[in-house]
Amino acid sequence: MTKETGKKVLLIGFGNPAREDDGIGPAVAEIVENLQIEGVTVDSDYQLTVEDSAAAAEHDIVIFVDASIQGEGPFTFEKVPPRLEESFSSHSVEPEMVIGLAEHLFRAKTEAYILGIRGYSFEMFTETMTAKAVENMGKAVDFLIPLLKKYTSRGKL
Repeated sequence: MTKETGKKVLLIGFGNPAREDDGIGPAVAEIVENLQIEGVTVDSDYQLTVEDSAAAAEHDIVIFVDASIQGEGPFTFEKVPPRLEESFSSHSVEPEMVIGLAEHLFRAKTEAYILGIRGYSFEMFTETMTAKAVENMGKAVDFLIPLLKKYTSRGKL
């Protein structure tokens, strides 16, 4: 339970740690989980699934964390609008779809954001991130932690 005026936040880090910089999302999730910030629930997986919509619906705010292959870096932080599609694959669920399903199936009014952290190399079967991606991840975490504390203690930004 969060403080009286705080929000319940779900952080979902996703990506494949066995593909170099693709492991950024799960690495950030592990860092945040170790901090045990009251009001923040942390989840981590290789990819998003339709089941994530049920978890999203139980929170006021969801922050998706993933490696980004575009942009200069070090990271972007953008609002995620809900989206529904007539058909989709459970192997390619995007953050917009997770929030769209939470809204449609559970009548949730969850705010959602994506923290895209710039990565550079996504080779198979290499679990070490590049130095530049680790640097970008550090800057993103420095941005994220105060934001999480702000959401869970006073609510809105």
